[in-house]
Amino acid sequence: MITPPYLKSGDTVGIVAPSRSIDNVSIEKFTYQLGEWGLNWKFGDNLFGQYNRFSGKDEERGDDLQNMINDPEIRAIFAARGGYGSIRTLQNADFSNFEKDPKWLIGYSDITVLHSYINKFTGTESIHGPMPLNFRETPDKESVESLRKALFGESLGYKFEGHELNIEGEADGEIVGGNLALISSLNGTVLFPDLRNKILFIEDVDEYLYNIDRMMMNLSLSGVFNRIKALVVGDIGIKKEEDDIPFGKTAQEIIHEITDQYNIPVCFNFPAGHVFKNKTLIFGRKIQLRVEENKSSLVFNT
Repeated sequence: MITPPYLKSGDTVGIVAPSRSIDNVSIEKFTYQLGEWGLNWKFGDNLFGQYNRFSGKDEERGDDLQNMINDPEIRAIFAARGGYGSIRTLQNADFSNFEKDPKWLIGYSDITVLHSYINKFTGTESIHGPMPLNFRETPDKESVESLRKALFGESLGYKFEGHELNIEGEADGEIVGGNLALISSLNGTVLFPDLRNKILFIEDVDEYLYNIDRMMMNLSLSGVFNRIKALVVGDIGIKKEEDDIPFGKTAQEIIHEITDQYNIPVCFNFPAGHVFKNKTLIFGRKIQLRVEENKSSLVFNT
């Protein structure tokens, strides 16, 4: 994988909204943080636009992304927030300049689609981490620091709590993935990530338990768990059951039951996703993963 140049004081980053709309008040604290890091910023022309639930029409959002890709001054591109729409933004995108002049893309949730494209088709690393919207309220300091370390090229690694359903073991390989709903919906398309010998990370939010089961079965039946070397599970946010008949399992139990038949390590409790503690991951970067019942560790290769 290609590693884009790390940021340094004085660099300029771009902020775009390839998915849902956002207002300027929601990113004020983020731009303050950029200033604290010594960075300058540019806004996409349609960043604060509004077209139904989106920040602009598909072409407008696509133009913002394309302009940031083509601008040699921009060294990283932040997605302002998730929602839905990145897959439509990609329709007419041209990454030829990106391949000549790679730069960091940062985001999570709906931005999973962009990660998958960049990792698969340009062979470039990208960052799954906090977005400008996450700075609207006071963010987790450790998560912000993990983002800074990733952007500025400092060593990155985590130790985190174990889980009784962990499937113990060790693995090394490139970590890819993102939002489970997005990964599942991309299955069977050209945008589905190349998972051969990879370590897959998943997280999700506001899903019914039966949806988690369905998406995990989708991946299982399509052979994903035969191809990957390990599974890292972040936060899985669940909706209240829509009726009085319980599904009968937790999200973690669903994932464990499906993956237990494969000979791969599986760790729960990685602090990332649609939660306060949203630690940064560098997709496409090789990691060393160690999974035990009482603790786990994930360390990025330097």
